[in-house]
Formats: sequence, C-alpha cells, structure tokens
Amino acid sequence: MAKADRLAQLDERRTTMERDYRLLLIAALERCAAGKWGLFAHNRDRQLTALWALAIEELTELADDVDEIRKRLGLSSFDLHAEFMASRGPVDPSAVGEPKQAKAWLAKLAVETA
Repeated sequence: MAKADRLAQLDERRTTMERDYRLLLIAALERCAAGKWGLFAHNRDRQLTALWALAIEELTELADDVDEIRKRLGLSSFDLHAEFMASRGPVDPSAVGEPKQAKAWLAKLAVETA
C-alpha cells in the first residue's frame, strides 16, 4: 500500500476518533447539565470523583490516541481535550455551578459543529 493511502487511512481514523471523543464529551456534559455534579471536579469529593472517573479515563485515553495519530500526521495537538481538562478543578466559590458550566460547553460545541 502506498504511503499516501496509509496516511489517508490514518487521517480517517483520526477523524473518527475525534468524532467519538466529541460524542463521549457531549454525553458527559449532558449528564452534568442534568444535575450530576463532579465532571468538572469543582469539589474535592471522593464520591463525585469516583462517579466520573470512568468517563474522564475514557476521554483521556481517546484523546491520547488522537494526539498520537496527530503527531504521526504532523498535526497540532488535540486542543478540545486540553481545553476541557483545563476547565476542571477547584474554582472560586462565586463561580457558576457545574451544570451551568456544562450547558455553556454544550452551547460552545453546538456552535463549533454548526
């Protein structure tokens, strides 16, 4: 198989994986927007951390795979995951709650796909 064909297949795989990541992220954001706190890790609650651990792990593993492919293709890193992870963690007490933050993320993702 020619190198161009292999690169095209790799790029197609990257596109599919990025779409899968976006779908997983949207599902998690919708769950959070419906009132399930913990996705953004605003509180240091062990139960909330455990509740979201699998989702965060899946997103991170998929993003790592996407980044590996992007690196092989000479593309920049997968910014969506980096931006999402940067939005997690403790916040000021006056910050919006996680459900509102999730709704803002959903709106942002909807605009990006439109």
